[in-house]
Amino acid sequence: MDKPQNNLIYQIKDKPPFHRVVLFSLQQLLAIIAATIVVPLIIGNGMSQAAALLGAGIGTIVYLLFTKSRSPVFLGSSFAFIGSMLSAFAGASTAALGYAGLLIGAVIAGLVYVIIAIVVKFVGVNWINKLMPAVIIGPTVAIIGLSLAGNAVSDLMGGAAAVGGTYEVSGQTAIYIICGLVTLITVMISSVYSKKIGRLIPFIIGILAGYFTACIFYIIGSVGGWSTLKIIDFTPITGLFKEISLKSFINYELYKEFTVYKAWGAFDEVNGTYLLTLFTAYAPVAFVVFAEHLADHKNLSSIVGKDLLKDPGLTRTLLGDGIGSIAGATVGGCPNTTYGESIGCVAITKNASTVSIWGAAIAAIAFSMIAPVMSFIQTIPKCVMGGVCFSLYGFIAVSGLKMLQKVNLSKNRNLFVASVILIAGVGGLQLQFGKVTVRTVACALILGIVSNVILSLRKNNDDDMADEYILTESKEKAE
Repeated sequence: MDKPQNNLIYQIKDKPPFHRVVLFSLQQLLAIIAATIVVPLIIGNGMSQAAALLGAGIGTIVYLLFTKSRSPVFLGSSFAFIGSMLSAFAGASTAALGYAGLLIGAVIAGLVYVIIAIVVKFVGVNWINKLMPAVIIGPTVAIIGLSLAGNAVSDLMGGAAAVGGTYEVSGQTAIYIICGLVTLITVMISSVYSKKIGRLIPFIIGILAGYFTACIFYIIGSVGGWSTLKIIDFTPITGLFKEISLKSFINYELYKEFTVYKAWGAFDEVNGTYLLTLFTAYAPVAFVVFAEHLADHKNLSSIVGKDLLKDPGLTRTLLGDGIGSIAGATVGGCPNTTYGESIGCVAITKNASTVSIWGAAIAAIAFSMIAPVMSFIQTIPKCVMGGVCFSLYGFIAVSGLKMLQKVNLSKNRNLFVASVILIAGVGGLQLQFGKVTVRTVACALILGIVSNVILSLRKNNDDDMADEYILTESKEKAE
């Protein structure tokens, strides 16, 4: 049997020892949990963080089933649909109708994926490889990581806003930076210098180190009366135990937070105008997220050394993503998508075992029902998660740039295509058409595809000369 062409410690089909699976699953969950539960906070309207986490776990299980456990990635709440979800509530006369809109919108988005999956089933994926070669996918994947860079920096600074593009280091901000950097440095040291389990769970070790540092500052601040040192808010935990009861430990009424529960009885209020609003809000965004789906799986393919668009196949990944989003939205309200944080976790830890993803999905479902666990997660300071995201988002960006190693950048055509994608992405190009927003990654990808098509119509002299130069240089080195 041929040895896989990668440097993974655990391959996709490997089954690590149980005690390691527990740690790997927890690490995957910690990598995606902050982004997953922040979407309900942005949407508001009574959306539940616990329900969103439950929906992510269910959606991931659906994805794993469709892909036959051959694609190691976790699905979480999609930020791309935030505008769509807000429009569902904006166009509704009641909160219940808004939740009905969330469900209908998720079905619309999921059906877009299903339709594309059917097309791919009969046409194949070769057209995708021709339409989006490495010169396009590489910079686009890099942009996915770079577009999240601002979030990582903001979290490291405790969520504070920059004034004129600059953060002032004083008081509490300095504590944020210290705790965030302790987390980041611990992650790096664990990943590079550890030889055993530490190398496989650097994020858990880093988060614990950052959290412990924040606790030390909290204790000093409490003793000395310095409020600026108290960057942890323990209210979620202390409020939980004001009245000791079963509800303090098990959220047995979580079903009341389900989207389908809150929307019950409101579907008969849906009219044609509202449906059209939902369609225009969700369907175009679904095509945009499809582009990100491709980029994520291309990136993951390069990490695991296996073309996931062929095995398990793009049809299966799309069906898993689309049906998983519908299933997850039924309880959580948020359409799901493959998470770059999860892919970054695979890249850094070199653990691609889908057993870990199964464990993370099951843990997400379990944690959503355990009140103390959800409360503890809510106490993790933003700066600590910011330190983790520095490495996660950076690895996504670097993974994309690594794809460019296979591209001949001596050709002007390739240089222009890569350049416009990077500039559009780093520059934050976004376009809005009515209620539909085409986000940065999609704009960069579309611009790259158009540029590549135009420049591929005819091979120019510069490209011919570049090819001749490279051929001559290679021959001289060989001699």
